Amino acid sequence: MKKPQLAKDLLTKALAAVGLRVLRSRGRYAEDGLFTVHNDHFRFNPSFRAAYARGLKAANGVDPRFEWRVHVALWAAKSSLRVAGDFVECGVNAGFISSAIMQRLGWNSVNRNYYLVDTFRGPPLSQYSDIEVQQGRRQLAENALSAGAYVVDLERVRNNFAEWRNVTIVQGAIPDILTTISTPQVAFLHIDLNSAYPEKAALRFFWDKLAPGSIVLLDDYAYHGYGEQAAAISQLGEEEGFEVLSIPTGQGLIVR
Repeated sequence: MKKPQLAKDLLTKALAAVGLRVLRSRGRYAEDGLFTVHNDHFRFNPSFRAAYARGLKAANGVDPRFEWRVHVALWAAKSSLRVAGDFVECGVNAGFISSAIMQRLGWNSVNRNYYLVDTFRGPPLSQYSDIEVQQGRRQLAENALSAGAYVVDLERVRNNFAEWRNVTIVQGAIPDILTTISTPQVAFLHIDLNSAYPEKAALRFFWDKLAPGSIVLLDDYAYHGYGEQAAAISQLGEEEGFEVLSIPTGQGLIVR
């Protein structure tokens, strides 16, 4: 055996002994906590690039670097057009995901309502559980709010969505504000609230409104450090009889 190969084999075995592995990362997808050697061809699709660019516009050019998460959201939203019902997003912030979806679907040609629900003042800090506080989740939210990561300018949000019709911006804390949403049926529900209590409450509220075959996309279900949200949603799943598909992007997917 040649010395370079021997050295490589020894290094591979040494890394494997401590649970590590060497993989060639050049040309591979490695963003947002996800590394994969599999095909990421969707990133080069013109319709995807246009949708992602519209999300960036909503975020004033700030790129969160989560293309695969957006890809999942676009797929889920388009698939939801096969069933009757409106679209709802709980946790909007700047509107990155919802803007990308509306761009991808050509929302002005879609005869449905899109409800965008958020405080537009950052997450209600009182809703974090004691465990989430201990884990630093509330402090992280406070830091993000101080750093300007949460949009608190409602006029900016309205201007962003002004190009599309049938868009209703609903400002308020979940779950209390949800009773003001009059839609009888939901085809697509996206939840991104960053804490367990409002996420579970939102899904519970809309569960009976979800059309057969509708899709629920949970932004943080499998995300590292968000275990309380996963536990809360899984508990509701036991009550209602559904299971969540855990996705390597950190998301969770439910088909009603």
